[in-house]
Amino acid sequence: MTRHLYVARHGEADAFGEITDIGRRQAALLGRRLADIEFDAVWHSPLPRAVESTRELAPLLRPGTPAAEAAELIDHVPYVPTPAETPAGWIPFFDGYDATDAAAGNRIAERLVVRFGTAPEADAPDTHELLITHAYPIAWLVRHALDAPPARWLGLDSANTALTVIEYRPQLPPGLVMFNDQSHLPAELRWTGFGTRART
Repeated sequence: MTRHLYVARHGEADAFGEITDIGRRQAALLGRRLADIEFDAVWHSPLPRAVESTRELAPLLRPGTPAAEAAELIDHVPYVPTPAETPAGWIPFFDGYDATDAAAGNRIAERLVVRFGTAPEADAPDTHELLITHAYPIAWLVRHALDAPPARWLGLDSANTALTVIEYRPQLPPGLVMFNDQSHLPAELRWTGFGTRART
């Protein structure tokens, strides 16, 4: 009676949001890593970089694994913090966000949690789902799993095709099994989507 949610950011994309050759390689390596898992479904964001990442990895999964778009996985700002909640370094990012923008993003975030961040019924079978999405929805799902304050999604970033796993069980808090794991990528393909400083 466990919902196993595997969540990954799309492969590296260019400034126009199109997946790069590096992003395709990353997605294929993620597919190889997950090849032995019997997924009930693969869900992806409607944005091209997530669609293309799914096309790269889906053939490497078990034959017959269904893949489909989920509007809730679109890239969005899930919560605009109040001025008191906003770290100084984030203040410029939120310039131009008004109450309408904030409410729209929060509605998507709520639908994301309702659809993917809930435990199964007590008598339901185990399920395994793979989500190909973006850094902010991943941060929101992790924040929700940890029952952290809404503004805590800030700073929970994910590298391209990094893997996060969350488990949901009836009457128990969600379990964060792993976050931002890149062990399927060689060193030269890790940490894309982050700044350029050296990382290990």
